[in-house]
Amino acid sequence: MSEAGNGGGIRADWATKDFYKELGVAKTASADEIKKAYRKLARANHPDAVKDAPDAAQKHEKFKKVAEAYDVLGDPEKRKKYDQARELFGSGRGFPAGGGGFPGGINVEDLFGDRPGGAGGFGDLFGDFIGFGGGGRRQQPRPRRGADLETTATVGLIDALEGVTVSLRLASDAACATCAGTGGKPGTSPHRCPTCDGTGFVVASVGGAFSMNETCPGCGGRQLVYDEACPTCHGSGRGSATRTIQAKVPAGVRDGQRIRLRGKGAPGERGGPAGDLYVTVRVTPDRVFGRKGDHLTIDVPVSFAEAALGAAVKVPTLGGPPVTLKIPPGTPNGRTFRVRGKGAPKPGGGHGDLLATVEVQVPATLSEDARKALEAYAAATADAPLRAGLFSNAEQ
Repeated sequence: MSEAGNGGGIRADWATKDFYKELGVAKTASADEIKKAYRKLARANHPDAVKDAPDAAQKHEKFKKVAEAYDVLGDPEKRKKYDQARELFGSGRGFPAGGGGFPGGINVEDLFGDRPGGAGGFGDLFGDFIGFGGGGRRQQPRPRRGADLETTATVGLIDALEGVTVSLRLASDAACATCAGTGGKPGTSPHRCPTCDGTGFVVASVGGAFSMNETCPGCGGRQLVYDEACPTCHGSGRGSATRTIQAKVPAGVRDGQRIRLRGKGAPGERGGPAGDLYVTVRVTPDRVFGRKGDHLTIDVPVSFAEAALGAAVKVPTLGGPPVTLKIPPGTPNGRTFRVRGKGAPKPGGGHGDLLATVEVQVPATLSEDARKALEAYAAATADAPLRAGLFSNAEQ
């Protein structure tokens, strides 16, 4: 949204203007209703659309007023402060036009100045108002939150299931170590930026009645400049820092899951809080176990005799004693058995199941006795029509 040349704050004279009436909406109008009303009036009064109309000058002035009204009412934060200001100073009283005092000798600076423990929070409420008595209160440099960082942590499946603490080495943007982020040569004193007069921004016109704020190119938004720049950062106030942190990967994390670690990102500026660190977890496959949601999977090799005759086979579990898997006679290759409660930890407590899949092994070599036994088995089952179904459809 564009700014009406006010540095992002709210001018004191706005409290005397009825922006709702200017847009033709009620004070209870929704954000969508305000936007629709603005667009309709802006189209009807835009200078390009009415330049040949006899009342072009009046429509152009209307367009400016509509734009100013939407600049405030279209911004939820500005609208809130505007409504508070109208409630306090509406009813025709308004703000003083010339001096800094109110009727009765009340001074504006006494009422709204920054004082510790100011009653009613007026200093916070009107900190964005400028133009009291033709002057203004220059804002102090504000703390800035540090940037969010991203990194990747690679863990094994067992660590992902049980949870693990990993070391992460991070490189991030930080305040210059030489000048502590000021951008000036150590030992030199700063002075107000002449480009922005210490506000930290400049107003750039975008055509017509619209303008917007841009970070001052002279001071980078820091409001102060030094005659001699820091020899390390060349006046930028920024550098790089490398650090190692310990990050806890929670139990049950999945491959590709993104974990947010609050306050572990880049350091803030001017006392601002640090950003957050986002860690994408990569889980490497395990030699024994696999994962399927909350369940663990395992492939269990069995011999042909065990599958045909039945057997009791021991299989490992995660972090516990092995369990005995009872394989009934005639078990086919690929059949999966479920062992309840022996799977992966669930986020809400408990465990999933262990899914054990039978893999019948075919021996690559046979002893003489084994060969004779299998030949005898083959002869005994020669009449079994194993492949009869392959040709039933082909012959029709």
